[in-house]
Amino acid sequence: MAESIQESSQYGEIQQDDLYKLRHSAAHIMAQAVLALYPEAKIAIGPPIDTGFYYDFDLGKNEQGKPISFTPEDLEAIEKRMRQIIGGKHTFAYREVSADEARQLFADQPYKLELIEGLAKGEVDEYGNEIAEAPVISTYKHDSFEDLCRGPHVEHTGKIPSDAFKLLTVAGAYWRGDEHKPMLQRIYGTAWRNKKELAAYLKQLEEARERDHRKIGRELEIFIFDEEVGPGLPLWLPNGAVIIEELEQLAKDVEAEAGYDRVRSPHLAKEDLFLHSGHLPYYAESMYPPMELEGVRYYVKPMNCPFHHKLYAAKLHSYRDLPVRFAEYGTCYRYEKSGELFGLMRVRSMQMNDAHIYCAESQFEQEFMGVIALYRRYFDLFGIDRFVMRLSTHHAKGLGKKYVDNARLWAKTEDMVRKAMTHGGVPFVEVPDEAAFYGPKIDVQIWSAIGREFTLATNQVDFAVPERFDLTFINSEGAQETPLCIHRAPLSTHERMVGFLLEHYAGNFPVWLSPEQVRVIPITEVHNDYAERIRLQLKAQGIRVQADLGSERMNNKIRQAQLMKVPYMLVVGDQEMANESVALRKRNGERNNSLPLGEFTAMVKEKIATRAAEL
Repeated sequence: MAESIQESSQYGEIQQDDLYKLRHSAAHIMAQAVLALYPEAKIAIGPPIDTGFYYDFDLGKNEQGKPISFTPEDLEAIEKRMRQIIGGKHTFAYREVSADEARQLFADQPYKLELIEGLAKGEVDEYGNEIAEAPVISTYKHDSFEDLCRGPHVEHTGKIPSDAFKLLTVAGAYWRGDEHKPMLQRIYGTAWRNKKELAAYLKQLEEARERDHRKIGRELEIFIFDEEVGPGLPLWLPNGAVIIEELEQLAKDVEAEAGYDRVRSPHLAKEDLFLHSGHLPYYAESMYPPMELEGVRYYVKPMNCPFHHKLYAAKLHSYRDLPVRFAEYGTCYRYEKSGELFGLMRVRSMQMNDAHIYCAESQFEQEFMGVIALYRRYFDLFGIDRFVMRLSTHHAKGLGKKYVDNARLWAKTEDMVRKAMTHGGVPFVEVPDEAAFYGPKIDVQIWSAIGREFTLATNQVDFAVPERFDLTFINSEGAQETPLCIHRAPLSTHERMVGFLLEHYAGNFPVWLSPEQVRVIPITEVHNDYAERIRLQLKAQGIRVQADLGSERMNNKIRQAQLMKVPYMLVVGDQEMANESVALRKRNGERNNSLPLGEFTAMVKEKIATRAAEL
């Protein structure tokens, strides 16, 4: 399953348009400003990104041997210097250079020299990304600053509005993403066409901070991390466990309708299994180290698929049995790098909404598009109205290394996915060199209510591993045939899905997903018995309910329920006791001061049963 996360904004995907050029140019200007303040700094890379730009720097080490970091005051000084450079209206000038000229030009910049060697060999571009053929080595120069770059840029520095950019944060980043290489200081900035766009984006960032799933998860008592347990290993509090169980029940209900059979597999297996599947050579760095007992090496599982292949192989299959659909909420463990861990979005222990579909080639399109239909069903349920399907394909240069070495089947299966998506009328974009090692895949990008982008789910085609496991079925002609396997996880992992939903709803979950659905609030202690009787009646109907029988004033109890984002508050006093009714306060501010308890109960049960979005 894809395990990455990206950010975007309401302004859309970045392209090589005016914004791309503007941000790219701002990155160069920032690097020049940093070198003006830190002449001994070493510069690495500085690309434009979806909502701005960044540049990586090495400022050296302090007396304690730790990397020197930028301070907030430094960012202010860098911004000031950038505005001076912008005011100079310096032209961006392009030129091509030989590898030797480039080495001489960047003789005192070790990170640039490493990139130049990769460029000269045709291995990487100026950002260190793998490429297929040797590019032209080129630079762009403005004022006194020259950088290894292929562009494009704006005409001159004055094209960047001085009031439409801002430096945002500083973060540590390993050189080339390798934790064994130096830690650099990465300055993130944002740049827009005008001051109004910048203000809108900064407002969006502020709202995103308020919706940060780590913040809301702590406030609503959803999950915690503990250093003694280990980084990236979430602990679910009771409220979080409720959400997880509701999501798992949702998946079970939907998958039962779609003809899936549920299976279970262990948390670890012998090394032989992962060698057999081919995963170990490709995923070794992301797997926890093996444990050895009685001369046998075991790994905790990083994925469920080899286990499901074994389950499929446990009996003979006819074409009449197909498709076989195995589903499991299996816990997997991946050793993600420490610097890449991020709340629930990037963890080391994860429960996947995983399944594997074994089908004949003639069934492929229907099964593949059935999975896409599951995505869209979930999107409708959660109110996700913006998404992108990304077809991730292989690259010929990676055959035998990054990808299974079978060019014919790569071409065939990629075309099968294209045709299925096209026939189904589902828009998609192609992204080269991001396929799974065993076949092409659809990665699903979604946007939350505030425009933040997430990589959520995946739908992968596997043409290689079933053959490795000798998986077959008897076709209609009585011959053995190898099935295709579709790997899919429409609800991602529990961890990432809960993180997304926390931010998407800002903690205001629909009733069916809310950890606490109703809170009964007596006006005084005299009304406690009635409040408790209501609690017991609602609980007997399967409603998650609490009664606040404490000694605090009613208004304080209401505030506490609001802080915990409880959908329904039932205030009860003398009048309600006399009428067997409740005074309903909804989380959204709506009220009904005289509602029969039976009517309220029926309404809540209907909302829960239909998984309604509204209160």
